[in-house]
Amino acid sequence: MWASILIASFGTYFEKLLGYLLPQRMLERETIRRLTGLLPISLLAALVAVQTFAFNQSLLIDARLIGLGIAVVALLMRAPFLVVIIAAAAGTALVRWLGWMP
Repeated sequence: MWASILIASFGTYFEKLLGYLLPQRMLERETIRRLTGLLPISLLAALVAVQTFAFNQSLLIDARLIGLGIAVVALLMRAPFLVVIIAAAAGTALVRWLGWMP
């Protein structure tokens, strides 16, 4: 896992470095703009997925999945970020307290 994080970090660093080295006309292409806008989002989504579903080398479904679902619903309802975090944590804690999932 750490190898992939380091590779992604170096890739992001070199992408920024290329932004200074490449001519301006290359950076104005729509494809390049879209790619650079989506790259941080995809890295964050991958990090959330790994932290939610992975345990050592196996897949783990537990109460964190409920918290993630609550966070997605709160985001779709355009709730403030602090409300999203509190709702997800409270939902996860409630599921664990009730003993429904580990």
